[in-house]
Amino acid sequence: MKSLKRLSQSKSWAGLATAIALGGAVVAAGVEGLAPSAASAQAAYGSYVGVGPSIGLTDGSVNEDSENALVIAARYKLLKLPISLRAQALILNDNTAIVPTVSYDIPLSWQADAYIGAGYSFSEGDSTSPLGNQDAFAIQPGIDYALPNSKLVVFGNAIIAFDAYRESGGTAVSVQGGVGYRF
Repeated sequence: MKSLKRLSQSKSWAGLATAIALGGAVVAAGVEGLAPSAASAQAAYGSYVGVGPSIGLTDGSVNEDSENALVIAARYKLLKLPISLRAQALILNDNTAIVPTVSYDIPLSWQADAYIGAGYSFSEGDSTSPLGNQDAFAIQPGIDYALPNSKLVVFGNAIIAFDAYRESGGTAVSVQGGVGYRF
């Protein structure tokens, strides 16, 4: 527990996020190489760009209230690997949070998959976004659902940013959802 506290105090979340992302990619590549190639279920869709609302669920200290924002989401599906590169921009008037992540995708059916991602939340501006008001390591669980016979995807996720408030140092949580266009 002390080592976690030292890690958060040293603000080395960027290095940790990079290590987790690279480690996840290496593990996924190894699993792909060991897995048999017969009948592995993969979602029938790939990359998309979407838009929707983002709702901040947590507050920091007195001047760090939760906010709501517009989210622009993008997913780039890596072929033959259960890995996606994702990015979300939570846009407000005075603050924008940009959250790039690398996710491990778990197919649920031909139309849906769940995922867990790790990345970093970059806070741009002086006010509070749905993800706090300072840069922070983030995890992102979510689900994507491709609407049958269309190019539309419905997405939903949560972003949990650790040590995301300047004054209180607390964790920020937001939920996002929306509709995307597959390409």
